[in-house]
Amino acid sequence: MAPYREEKDSMGVVRVPEQAYYGAQTQRAIDNFAIGDLKMPLEVIRALALIKAGAAEVNRRLGRLDPRLAEAIAAAALEVRQGRWDDQFALGVFQTGSGTSSNMNVNEVIASRANEMLTGQKGGKSPVHPNDHANLGQSSNDAIPSAIHIAALAAIRGKLVPALRRLQLALAAKAEEFADVRKIGRTHLQDAVPMTLGQEFSGYARQVELGVERLAAVEPRLAELALGGTAVGTGVNAHPDFAAATIAWIAQETGIDFREARNHFEAQAARDAAVEASGVLKTVAVSLSKIANDVRWLGSGPRCGIGEINLPSLQPGSSIMPGKVNPVIPEAVLQVTAQVIGNDATITACGQGGNFELNVMQPVLAYNLLQSIGLLADAASAFADKCIVGISANREVCAGFIEKSLALVTGLVPRLGYDRAAEVAQKAYATGKTVREVLTEDRLLPNEEMDALLEP
Repeated sequence: MAPYREEKDSMGVVRVPEQAYYGAQTQRAIDNFAIGDLKMPLEVIRALALIKAGAAEVNRRLGRLDPRLAEAIAAAALEVRQGRWDDQFALGVFQTGSGTSSNMNVNEVIASRANEMLTGQKGGKSPVHPNDHANLGQSSNDAIPSAIHIAALAAIRGKLVPALRRLQLALAAKAEEFADVRKIGRTHLQDAVPMTLGQEFSGYARQVELGVERLAAVEPRLAELALGGTAVGTGVNAHPDFAAATIAWIAQETGIDFREARNHFEAQAARDAAVEASGVLKTVAVSLSKIANDVRWLGSGPRCGIGEINLPSLQPGSSIMPGKVNPVIPEAVLQVTAQVIGNDATITACGQGGNFELNVMQPVLAYNLLQSIGLLADAASAFADKCIVGISANREVCAGFIEKSLALVTGLVPRLGYDRAAEVAQKAYATGKTVREVLTEDRLLPNEEMDALLEP
């Protein structure tokens, strides 16, 4: 049996593994909340550590915390932020809906490590107490919502937006490269009028660009932090200057313009900003789904599909068909988008879990929100680097489809009228001839005028 130590909390004595930095309250949570294997995201843990470090510094300045203790708390919190003690945060997502268990996990680890720094012995509640000192001026009810916003906005700025920008630039480069490749457009999965492959890719690039703009639009709401509201939003037990000063410290540390929530009761009772952010992530996912599907279809074949573009070969050969090359990256992107859309449904349900002064579905919301951000960032990067940049145009196929298309008669309408143009299309379809061949055979237009109308 592994060595353990006994720690006492308000419910009695608990056995805690000797190597653990966390204490009795965290151990009770580990014992009681063994549901599934989903863990609280480390991004949230590190955001909580950031809050603890800032709170210690501000409480020191305000004369509420001994400088020696504040310094130890800040140093321990920095180690948590750096990932040094990741193995100490094993709590599952399915826990107290406020995230109290994870908040106390962070408090206990930081206090225990700070005590080790000060006395050489980890654990215990002296000289640094997890509640009285590490959690001073805070409640799980304001710290967890703040950590979710900090983690989400940092991940959007640091991972997702750069990945989407890379994808946008890759698509825009292809739009320029394919600017002179004429092809047939398609509406309702039927032949439409001619366009260029570059125009098609420019639409994809703009979709991604708009996704970045949508993410930027939600930032002001995510930048509002609930910190300072403590239990229900009134700020009980916190110094009046605590919230503004701590959030200013966090903003300086992160380089993100975080600010105190305009209304602390909204900030703790509702998770509307997270729901809004998830809606934007879902929109980005839908955009990527459209692009990935189009790329997959445009590259279908190579001989019995559309085949207007050539996709890079990443995984040649199927399990049974030699030489077959599957569109693995577009299909991976499609699966990511399905996951993100599903996550949004979960986040929406979690957003409805605000009862009176507190939302009680925050851990699951945090898990799904951060997973969506991470998945979209990884998918956008892979899509850009391993697919889009390697696409080439099949110019012969594009030109051949234009020549065979019956939709070319659309350009004849101003000259021949709708009904006469329709007759040309019907004859071409019935005889298997091209529109150009019918026009020439029936001598409906001079060659030069015909060329100008068919190839604008």
